[in-house]
Amino acid sequence: MKPMLPSSISALVAGAMFVLSSATAQAETVGNGKVGETKAAMCIGCHGIVGFHSSFPEVHKVPKIHGQSAGYIVSALNAYQKGERKHPSMRGIAAGLTAQDMADLAAFFSGQGLTALKADEPTKKPTAEVAALIEKGGCTSCHGTNFSKPIDPAYPKIGGQYADFLYVALKAYTVEGHTLVGRGNPIMAGMAKQFKPAELKQIANYLASIDGELRTVQQARFR
Repeated sequence: MKPMLPSSISALVAGAMFVLSSATAQAETVGNGKVGETKAAMCIGCHGIVGFHSSFPEVHKVPKIHGQSAGYIVSALNAYQKGERKHPSMRGIAAGLTAQDMADLAAFFSGQGLTALKADEPTKKPTAEVAALIEKGGCTSCHGTNFSKPIDPAYPKIGGQYADFLYVALKAYTVEGHTLVGRGNPIMAGMAKQFKPAELKQIANYLASIDGELRTVQQARFR
């Protein structure tokens, strides 16, 4: 009889296997950025307006996705489509997308970022308190030492992202059993549940304060 792994380790192993299988599936579909631009009309209504806010599940800026990792964009859209992420608006948009649509959109948005960071360290050092929180969460082990070079294409760049969005996203991983709010990634859930809301906000505020590769490209009112 095989020994049983602790539940926390089993969850991490399952999450890692999911990420690997997702990344393999994503690699089979090649995106076209020019085609993706023609498919982005519903996206730019929120993600193409600088400073645009969402009011659900609380008021926060819509995240910057121009310059985001293509693999992460596809992974996130798949998670919304499967219901692993429960945001109603994003689930509605993702529901009608094919794998090719997702790849094309990811190719478009990933190619619109800021100049790639050269330094491997963040542009601003955290306080000792925040550094301890980041170490406890193991944030750099997945998102890179400058938080813009994730070790896996299915992981997001988080350096320079809006603080209020990061806080809402981190809290979503702690939610269970809600029909409209929550994110199901077991790795991130295990990380986020270690912290109090105030600590998650400290992490989010720090990540927003450093330079990153993400931006919001303001779109014309009519295309």
